Amino acid sequence: MENIDIGKKVEKHRKTKGLSLRELSALVEITPSMLSQIERGLANPSIQTLKLLAKALDVPTFSFLLEETNTADLVVRSSSRKKMTIDHLSYELLSPDFTGNLAAAIMNVPPNTHSSEKLLEHKGEEVAFILEGKIKIHLNEEEFILEAGDSVKIPAYMKHKWENEFDQQAVVLFAVTPPAF
Repeated sequence: MENIDIGKKVEKHRKTKGLSLRELSALVEITPSMLSQIERGLANPSIQTLKLLAKALDVPTFSFLLEETNTADLVVRSSSRKKMTIDHLSYELLSPDFTGNLAAAIMNVPPNTHSSEKLLEHKGEEVAFILEGKIKIHLNEEEFILEAGDSVKIPAYMKHKWENEFDQQAVVLFAVTPPAF
């Protein structure tokens, strides 16, 4: 809740609508002084005042209570990706973190290695795209060879594993929802 500035949101919507402080305060039936204090964060509006502001500005009341997103936190530079190695596989997180409903990563699978000894499953749904090389994917009891440009969708709880039995590294881009490793 620390990134919520109701006053700045009120001011932004007011200016977007082309309303002056006096015009909006008249519509909401509060003093221009009170509206100014709300916009500058010096006073907190009541729920009733928020509802009236929302109606006058033609926005949902809850929109004043949503946290602001720092857009710079959404960008992941290639040089600062979070990286981890599990056994012989390396992962680079393309998403800023594991919050939210979706995460994307790149998995590097060296030649003659696999993601696990046995088939694994997880609650997340996954889509994978082969960027480089080729790789065998085990889906339940079936096996498929995927090459660069191929993709696969792995439904939640489907048993699967990756296996690179070839002499070139495989690079796999994947997205999973909800985020899980």
